Amino acid sequence: MSTLHTVNKSPFNDNCLSSCLLLCASSDSLLLIEDGVYGGTNHSPCASELRAKIASGVSVYALENDARARGKLDVIDGITLINDQDFVRLSCEHQCIQSWY
Repeated sequence: MSTLHTVNKSPFNDNCLSSCLLLCASSDSLLLIEDGVYGGTNHSPCASELRAKIASGVSVYALENDARARGKLDVIDGITLINDQDFVRLSCEHQCIQSWY
């Protein structure tokens, strides 16, 4: 069963992304939303773990409107920026949604 993980907290203030990455399986997807988009930057405290998950097959996305609202972010290669319609599509494609907050 695949899971869509959503993380909405910045890794600079919270350990939600680190905890999520420990449980995220290769068949899962991870969506960074709200302040969680800071986790997808090259300067994130979780950048190396996130790159390893991407290399292992985890699909990682960031909500484009949330990234734009926080300025020009230096996003890690392999993270796909998506819109609200894509968020809905991802939610329908996965059997389970786990929100990390």
